[in-house]
Amino acid sequence: MLDDFFTRAILAGIGVALVTGPLGCFIVWRRLAYFGDTLSHAALLGVALAFLFEVNITLAVFGVSACVSIALLLLQKRATLSADALLGLLAHSALALGLVALAFMTWVRMDLMGFLFGDILAVSKTDIAVIWLGGVVVLAILAAIWRPLFAATVNRELAEAEGMNPERANIIFMLLMAAVIAISMKIVGVLLITAMLIIPTAAARRFAAGPEQMAVLAAVIGAVAVIGGLFGSLEWDTPAGPSIVVAALCLFVLSILPVFSRTGAKPAGPDSGSPRAHKGARP
Repeated sequence: MLDDFFTRAILAGIGVALVTGPLGCFIVWRRLAYFGDTLSHAALLGVALAFLFEVNITLAVFGVSACVSIALLLLQKRATLSADALLGLLAHSALALGLVALAFMTWVRMDLMGFLFGDILAVSKTDIAVIWLGGVVVLAILAAIWRPLFAATVNRELAEAEGMNPERANIIFMLLMAAVIAISMKIVGVLLITAMLIIPTAAARRFAAGPEQMAVLAAVIGAVAVIGGLFGSLEWDTPAGPSIVVAALCLFVLSILPVFSRTGAKPAGPDSGSPRAHKGARP
C-alpha cells in the first residue's frame, strides 16, 4: 500500500492534521497566529543551516524554531517592544537570514519552492514514520500539559494561584509548536503551515460545545481538508500543498453559512464567556 505515492501523501497529511488541530486551538484561543508565522519563517533558516552543516533538515528546523521561541520569551521579559513587534522582528529577520545564507552557499542546489509551499507527493515511508511517531509524542505531551495550559489561557493569575506553573506549560507549548513546524514543513511548506493551524480550528469552533470537542473537530476537519485537497490536486493538476489549504478554506466557508448556525450557540474556548470555562480553569 505504501508503494503508492498518493497513499503516502494521504497518510502523511492526515498525520499532520491530527496534530495541528489541537495545537491550533491554543493558537486561536491565545491569538498567536503571528507566532505560528514567526516559527514557520524561521524554518527556512533551519533549512539553510542543515545544508551548511550537513545535518538532518527536520532536526535543524526544530532547533532553530526552538531557539526563536526561547528568544521570544527572553525578549518579552527584557525588551520594551510589544509582542507583535517582537514577533515581526524575529519572523522577518530569520527569513532574511535564511535566504541570505542560501545565497552564499553557491554549491547548494535546492528546490526553494518545495520548502516554501511543500511537496507532500514526495514524502517517503521514513517521512510518514517521523510524522506519525512525532505526532504521537506531541499529542501525548499536549495532553499532559492541557490543564495548566488551558488554565493559563483563561486566567494566568488564577493558574499561578493554583500552583499550575503556567510558565513551564507555556515553554513546553512553544517547543511543541517548533516540533510541529519541523515535521510538517515538507507537507505544506513553511508559508502554509500557519493556515493548517488556524483554518480547521476556526471551522471547528462553530460546532464545538467545549474545548476538547473543538480540538477533536479541528483534527477531523484538517484530515478532511487533506483528503479533499489531494483529490482536488489530482483532478485539476494543482499544487498539492496550496490545494489542501484551499480545501480547508472551503470547509471554513461552509461552516459560517447560516444553515449551520446554532441558535444561541457560542464559540467554544476560553473566551466563550461560559462560566464553566472560567470555573477553576477546568475544560
